[in-house]
Amino acid sequence: MSTWKADSDLMRLNAAPVGEWVETPPELMQVLVRGLEIGQASDGAFDIGLGDLVNAWGFGADNADEIAIRANLGQPRRPTHELLELDEQGIRARKLAPLALDLSGIAKGYGVDRMMQACDDFNIPSALVALDGELRAKGVQPDSTPWSVVIEKPAYDVRLPLSMLELQDAAVATSGDYRHWVEVSQTRFSHTMDRRMGGPAQPGIAGVTVVASDGMTADAMATAILVLGLSDGRAFARKHGVDCLILERAGSELRQHGVGPLFDPLIQCSAES
Repeated sequence: MSTWKADSDLMRLNAAPVGEWVETPPELMQVLVRGLEIGQASDGAFDIGLGDLVNAWGFGADNADEIAIRANLGQPRRPTHELLELDEQGIRARKLAPLALDLSGIAKGYGVDRMMQACDDFNIPSALVALDGELRAKGVQPDSTPWSVVIEKPAYDVRLPLSMLELQDAAVATSGDYRHWVEVSQTRFSHTMDRRMGGPAQPGIAGVTVVASDGMTADAMATAILVLGLSDGRAFARKHGVDCLILERAGSELRQHGVGPLFDPLIQCSAES
């Protein structure tokens, strides 16, 4: 699923001519299916077909391309769930238009799901597995308490804790603007792309932490909510029954907004910047 390896299965699909069926491994098909499902549910706020924008802004394997940035900025595009056809039974896919697929917003969530499946296969009754910022918990710790997971403060230059989350039989993922970003005219733009903008998501949301039943869902929905913004993001989380914490930048202030029983007490509560 790498976009950094020209011979990966994902890049082979990217390189295929429009309209040509490409056989894929079952693992890749599983991620493509879930990616399109969440893309459609979010009206394309989560979109796996924005790899060209990621590369244009310098967040991929290539240097930033100012010409490509200018050509795409402000140009909305059709969502990928309308442009990629999947044949699940035949385990193959074909593009209906030029697409540069990028699964970095869901593949790590899939990774922790596979890690937890390995624990299940070995009859491990309790575990906490992690891949970068995506984690999934099963059962409880030996002292019968839930697994303790730190939610990181969205600071640009240092790594600091914001709060602690107790995780049990669930997955958690965070998307934010503070790890990979570029500064343009004193405004910082994150690596998360918005198909409606033809470029980075609009500034304002510092981070979104989502707790869901599985890693792929948590990973992709965190990205979708970040792109949707505060009002639409909260409505989306409520509609789909996921717990989330949205951290909003308001000048030097960091405002916390919670959705769901895990985070509801935090609605419109402020934290120190």
